[in-house]
Amino acid sequence: AKHLEILFGSCQVVHAHKPHFMALHCQEFGGKNYEASMSHVDKFVKELLSSDAMKDYNRARVYLDENYKSQEHFTALGSFYFLHESLKNIYQFDFKAKKYKKVTGKEIYSDTLESTPMLEKEKFPQDYFPECKWSRKGFIRTRWCITDCAFDLVNIHLFHDASNLIAWETSPSVYSGIRHKALGYVLDRIIDQRFEKVSYFVFGDFNFRLDAKAVVETLCAKATMQTIRAADTNEVVKLIFRESDNDRKVMLQLEKKLFDYFNQDVFRDNNGTALLEFDRELSVFKDRLYELDISFPPSYPYSEDSSQGKQYMNTRCPAWCDRILMSHSAKELILKSENDEKIVIYDHIGPNVCMGDHKPVFLSFRIAAGAGKPIANVHKCCVVQ
Repeated sequence: AKHLEILFGSCQVVHAHKPHFMALHCQEFGGKNYEASMSHVDKFVKELLSSDAMKDYNRARVYLDENYKSQEHFTALGSFYFLHESLKNIYQFDFKAKKYKKVTGKEIYSDTLESTPMLEKEKFPQDYFPECKWSRKGFIRTRWCITDCAFDLVNIHLFHDASNLIAWETSPSVYSGIRHKALGYVLDRIIDQRFEKVSYFVFGDFNFRLDAKAVVETLCAKATMQTIRAADTNEVVKLIFRESDNDRKVMLQLEKKLFDYFNQDVFRDNNGTALLEFDRELSVFKDRLYELDISFPPSYPYSEDSSQGKQYMNTRCPAWCDRILMSHSAKELILKSENDEKIVIYDHIGPNVCMGDHKPVFLSFRIAAGAGKPIANVHKCCVVQ
């Protein structure tokens, strides 16, 4: 149901912005109980491709990593690409043949994506996150050429915070370091020497979190902290922050999977912009990645109660986990195409309705014809050899 709601939400965005090329990246496709629900995915995808909402998109490529029996390779990533009938001469890169092929018709690839030459897929090595036995984190990369402009689209899912208590211990957290390592690995991979360098967009669930130690110290600056330990191991299992006066009112309770702050408005007011100063994980990549200004509230963790579309769960500190990032050459590509009209929009989907625990985000922009000429070797890039 989560992905159904997300895709319906996406259809509303499609109707509003009428894109000629649409890329939709999903993570945890099939949901947490993928063994039971994966059987419904193929039927749903086929119905989506033939739906009225998508009738003007006469070409499509769908890549679904459904092979959950292969723990060595399974990422649960789903990448959808839809091409409007008015768009001419679209090419997709064949990574094995190292040449572009014209995109025609609608094709769905699933199960073993390792054998598909039109993408690169990797699951992060086990030692990146050893405490998570069967992590499904990784990336899928495709390459496209439209209006003389070549670019990579990378679907990504990075590692989560396993424990709020551990995340709170250091600044930056140990989990931030793991994500840093994994994202660096992806960026190195997509600009290595095997293929011509092109602009790239990386989007998905980065699991970026606010600097927990700094956030707690700010939210609870005047509070006193009570530590609760397990009787048998003496391990810290809970932290309680109380106001020094005001009848020692509880401000925050922190456990491994509990982040219960008394006033959720701080995460929603003015789209949570007061907390953006604690969103620091991208700063180490500022020379390699660019992001448009964030003007939407933290995208995670929303209540999965269908009647609580704006409510956050009290499991984690709300954070901007879901992002659309790009190379600096991609930034130039979209901004040089913008004129006085505001045509670059970076926002979230479904602000008032339940979309699952994550709110999807989208980026809408135009590429002017020939905008990519200084970036890619155009004459080589879009000729089918």
